[in-house]
Amino acid sequence: MNTQRVKIRRIVEQTPEIRSYELVPCDGSSVKFTPGDHIDVCVGDGIVRQYSLWNAPRDCDAYHIGVKRETNGRGGSVAMHALNEGDEIEVGLPRNNFELRSDEGPVILIAGGIGITPVLAMARHLQSVNRKCVLHLFARSAEHVPFKSELTALDEAPVYLGLVPPTLNAVLTGILSNPPADARLYFCGPGPFMDLIEQLAKNCGWKSDRVHLERFSVDAATLELDGDSFEVVLQKSGVTLTVEEDQTIIGAMEAAGLEPMTSCEQGVCGTCLTTVLEGEPDHRDFYLNPTEKESGTLILPCVSRCKGKKLVLDL
Repeated sequence: MNTQRVKIRRIVEQTPEIRSYELVPCDGSSVKFTPGDHIDVCVGDGIVRQYSLWNAPRDCDAYHIGVKRETNGRGGSVAMHALNEGDEIEVGLPRNNFELRSDEGPVILIAGGIGITPVLAMARHLQSVNRKCVLHLFARSAEHVPFKSELTALDEAPVYLGLVPPTLNAVLTGILSNPPADARLYFCGPGPFMDLIEQLAKNCGWKSDRVHLERFSVDAATLELDGDSFEVVLQKSGVTLTVEEDQTIIGAMEAAGLEPMTSCEQGVCGTCLTTVLEGEPDHRDFYLNPTEKESGTLILPCVSRCKGKKLVLDL
C-alpha cells in the first residue's frame, strides 16, 4: 500500500459518537480524490481501517473523514478517537469502490448515520456541477445528526429522525417509488438499513444497474467462513498451503508466518482483493458485483473459499 504521512489539523465533535478529522499532508502537497473515495488509515499497532472522504473534490487542501466510535468494534474507531490535533499518522492514497457515475440523470442519495460520509461528498459535488440530487439522512435523533452545517448548505437534504418499521419502510418506499428511467440511487449505512433499502428498491422497480451501495461492515454472525478444506497455491510466493475447514485463506497465510494485506476481514473493503489464476472461488464477500463473481477471476481471501480442491492465487 502506497502511503503518505498526514497531520491531524482539526477534530470536530459532530455527535456524541462521531468525530470528523481534517488530515493535511505533512509535505505540504495538495490532495486529489473523487466522490465516493476512501482512504486506508493506519491507526497504530498494525490496525488499518477504511474511512470515506466527505469533502468535495474541489477541497484539495486536506482529507476530511468521519469516524463513529464503536465501543464493541475491533478497535480501529476507538484508536482513532484517542488521537489529538497535531498527531501524525500514515494514510493510503484515495481509492474508489463507490464510484459516482458521470451521466446526467437525477440522483437519490440515502444515508443512515455515519453512512452519510461518502454520499455527502457526492451531494456536494453534484450541487457544484448543477446536477439534480436529493440527500435523505436517517438518524436516531437530532443529537445524532452529523455535519449539520454541511447539510444546511445543500439544496435538498431532508432529515428523518427516530424512524423504525413500519414507518421507516413507508417513508423509504415513498422516496424510492416511481423512479425516472435515468435516475441513480446511492446509499450507505448500517447493514440492516441497507438490506431494507436494497429490497425496497427492487420492489419499487429500480433496475439493478442503477442502484449503488457501499457497506462499511457486516454483522459477523452472518458470515459463513467454514467449509471443506482445500489447497491454495500462492504463485508469486512459491508457497502451497492447506486451508482447514474452520480456517480462512488469510488465516492459513498468517499461520504460515506470511503477512497478507488485509483490513476488514469481512469481505467488504477490497483490501485483500486477489486475482485467481486457477480453480473456482466460492464467493462469500459483499464487495464484488455479480458479474465479477461470475467471471471467477477475483477473490476476497479474507472470507471466500474454494468450490473444489485447489486454488492458485496471484500472491
